[in-house]
Amino acid sequence: MSDGFALKFISGKYQGGEFPLKGEKQVIIGRSSELDMVLVEDMVSRKHAKITMAGGKITIEDLGSTNGTFVNGEKVKTSRIKEGDRILIGTSILKLVKAGAGGPELSDAQVKQQLEQVAAVQSARQTRTAMTGKLEEVPLPDLLQLFHTSKKNGVLMVRGEHEGRIYMRQGKIYYAVIDDNHELGPQKSFNRIVTWEQGEFELQPPDNQEFMTELDESTEHLLMDALRQLDEFRRIQPSLPQPDQTLTISVPLEVPLRDLSADELDLVQLSLNWGTLQGIFDHAPQDDLTAGTMIVSLIERGYLRVG
Repeated sequence: MSDGFALKFISGKYQGGEFPLKGEKQVIIGRSSELDMVLVEDMVSRKHAKITMAGGKITIEDLGSTNGTFVNGEKVKTSRIKEGDRILIGTSILKLVKAGAGGPELSDAQVKQQLEQVAAVQSARQTRTAMTGKLEEVPLPDLLQLFHTSKKNGVLMVRGEHEGRIYMRQGKIYYAVIDDNHELGPQKSFNRIVTWEQGEFELQPPDNQEFMTELDESTEHLLMDALRQLDEFRRIQPSLPQPDQTLTISVPLEVPLRDLSADELDLVQLSLNWGTLQGIFDHAPQDDLTAGTMIVSLIERGYLRVG
C-alpha cells in the first residue's frame, strides 16, 4: 500500500479492516451494492456519504442520509477531516489513520475482498448484529458523545477487569451498573465506568428492565462531571492507599472524635466495617472523589492509618 491515509474500522461489520484513500478519487459510502464502500444495514442510506481527497485536504459530505453522518460526535453536512478523527455512519465507527508504506497497492476489488474476509471473521464471533469495538481505539467519553448525538437506544456493555453497563434512551444515559452491584448506585457506577481505558464494548439492544432510581442529568453534564472528578481524583490519588490496603483507626487515638463532621464519622465507621479503601468507597454514600478527599484528611489528621 502506498503512503497516504486510510479509514480504519474500529467498530461495526468490518471492525479491524482498513479502506485506503487513493489519490484524488472520491469514495461513496452507502447501502447500495455498486458503491465504493458498502455498509449493508438499516441505519445506512442507499447513498449515505462521500469522502473526497483534493489539494491535500480530506472532506466528508453527508448525501442527505436519513440517520446522518457524524464526525467526532457532531452531526455534519460537510466537514474537513484530519488524522485521528472518528466518523460514525450507522453502527460503523471509522478512524482516519496514516496508511502503511511499503506494501503493494491493492485494487478496489482486492480492498473489498479483504473487508469481506474481516466481516466473515466478525460474523463468526458474534451471534447477532452488534456494534462492538475496543476502548483503546475509541475512548469511552468520545463513544458516549457519539451515541448521544446520534440518539442511540440500547445498553452499552463494557468488559475489562469488571463488567459495566450503561443504559441509553435516544442517546440519553439513564442508568449504569458495575458487575450487577446495584447498591453502588447509577451515579457512582457511571463515574467509574467512564474512567476505564482498556477493554471491549458492545452496544446491545434496549433492555426493558425498570430501575428504582434513574439518572436525570443530561449526557453532557454527566460526562463533564465524571471527567472533572477524574482529574481531581488523580491529584489526590498519590496521598491515598492502594484500593486493597487496610485502613484502621489510629491506636492510641490522640485526636478527639468530637472534632469530626457527621460524614467523617461515617467514613471512620466504614473503615471499621469494611477495612479497605475499596470497601469504604463501595459503601460510602458520597462519590469516590468526595470520600477520597475526606479519607486523605482523616489520615493526615491522625484519625486513620494505613495497615
